[in-house]
Amino acid sequence: MKRRQSRTAGTETGLTLIELIIVVGVIGLVSAITVPSVLQARITANETAVLGSMRAVNSAQAAYAGAASPGGYAMSFGVLVQACPGSHQGFISPDLAVDPAQKSGYTVALAPGTLGPGPADCNGQATSIGYYLTAVPLTTGLTGHRGFASTSPGVIYFHSNGTAPTEAETLPNGGGTPIQ
Repeated sequence: MKRRQSRTAGTETGLTLIELIIVVGVIGLVSAITVPSVLQARITANETAVLGSMRAVNSAQAAYAGAASPGGYAMSFGVLVQACPGSHQGFISPDLAVDPAQKSGYTVALAPGTLGPGPADCNGQATSIGYYLTAVPLTTGLTGHRGFASTSPGVIYFHSNGTAPTEAETLPNGGGTPIQ
């Protein structure tokens, strides 16, 4: 292919087809190298954010058991959002008011534990002796790699296959892998 020449002798403008193919190839190569790194960084950020949310729920459950119900835990996020009479502040942020909640590429769910019913809380709501908190990726391998679970002791456990550990695995000596 001929190159165009400008009016000034000796200066060339434009790219040949070969030069254009080389530029596109270099851009493709750089993209192929960086996309997996960006995806891994996004997954790490999602997992870190959901662990923060789980820690916040564990803290909220401990505060709820101490202030709203003598030893009982909330059985849903909707209960943890409610304030006791005479107070204006619930125990968790309203962004987790829906059960299950979708947050940071994960589905976060709160369920009563299998230990049995607890005493009524300050609003007359039923409680449970324990709770089972889970977080699983919306799309394993894209929004997260690990699934997480926690119970009333407050330790967070994980499975590397994207499923949440069972409630039995999150109990002391249950055989689950805790977050270090």
